[in-house]
Amino acid sequence: MNHKIRFCFLFLAFMLLKPAIVFASEQPLVIGLNADLSAADSYTGQAIRLGAEIALDEINAAGGVLGRPLVLELYDHRRNPARGIDNVERLASRDDVIAILGGKHTPVILAELETIHAQGIPYLVPWAAGTPIIDNGYTPNNVFRVSVRDALAGPFLVEHALDLGFQRLGLVLEQTGWGRSNEVSLTQALEEQGLAPARVEWFNWGEQNFAATARRMLDADVDAMIFVGNEPDGVSFVRGVLENEVTAQLPIISHWGIVGGEFTQKLASDLDRVDLTFLQTFSFYTPPLPERAARLAEKAGPTDAPPAVAHAYDLIHILVRAIELAGTDDRAQVRDALEQIDFHSGVMRDYAPPFTAERHDALDASDFIMARYVDGRILPLSLSAQEP
Repeated sequence: MNHKIRFCFLFLAFMLLKPAIVFASEQPLVIGLNADLSAADSYTGQAIRLGAEIALDEINAAGGVLGRPLVLELYDHRRNPARGIDNVERLASRDDVIAILGGKHTPVILAELETIHAQGIPYLVPWAAGTPIIDNGYTPNNVFRVSVRDALAGPFLVEHALDLGFQRLGLVLEQTGWGRSNEVSLTQALEEQGLAPARVEWFNWGEQNFAATARRMLDADVDAMIFVGNEPDGVSFVRGVLENEVTAQLPIISHWGIVGGEFTQKLASDLDRVDLTFLQTFSFYTPPLPERAARLAEKAGPTDAPPAVAHAYDLIHILVRAIELAGTDDRAQVRDALEQIDFHSGVMRDYAPPFTAERHDALDASDFIMARYVDGRILPLSLSAQEP
């Protein structure tokens, strides 16, 4: 038998013996991803995409849901609320779209809330922390979140600061719904300790010069600064702090928005000159469930936003559990089923249950950790303290 014939014979045998995934219907069920996929915070959007696609590959390999394959379709809002609203309208107008996965930005999702509920489509949040995203006043509430909640993040960040001995805290907040959400949570957390912010500074997206902000913090005699902003503004803020050798000594405690971009690449060795810690929920270095995390890490590879991968991965699997429980692709019934899942074994935690009618936040403060950058890696403080 010549080589060509032998190859064809072996290839045909392989194809005949290879297990085939047979769907009862080849009509896909669509999940829309409505995120920043190309602008300033696209690293996080792409990490959300990665976690979702890994989950969908697993689900489809097991036969899909309701006998149908699941696909992820990408809609890029580029941090723009108007684009986000348009994306929700376009996705919700399609009969084959079962739900929308959205992130990273609280201001975008807050702008979308009216459209989400007018269209009656389940909206899943793997990264956006604004408290009003969930506490939105809509009944029924179509938004479900596996992410940080600012009402819990504020006390967590304040407790971290107090544990380090800091009493006079300055707040540096972006002038958005997310910044205002954090002003409320951080101020309340300080009040519960008999304290108040030593100074509050606001900035707009795209702010370039924070040197004056840092000097005003110094003049207010702050012990440390809590920063609430995303990666582009975080880079500018750190550069502004480092312009003055005195302000460079002020510790920075940051919300998680600085992660998921080119923060370390842009600041490079300057990061060694600043005392910076920040909030996280998930790390492949110290995962809450190591065996499950190891399987996900093998498929995900290196990532600059590990929580985005883990949260999106869990959310997709939870959504599929809800579709199976509902036994239909009817959006209203799937929404109701999301509140009725008793238990789900996720990579973040064992959700028992993920959501209820009264609670659409799947995580709490017990899922939070503090981390820092070490040689470009995000390390939990429990590990980074051991670094040379």
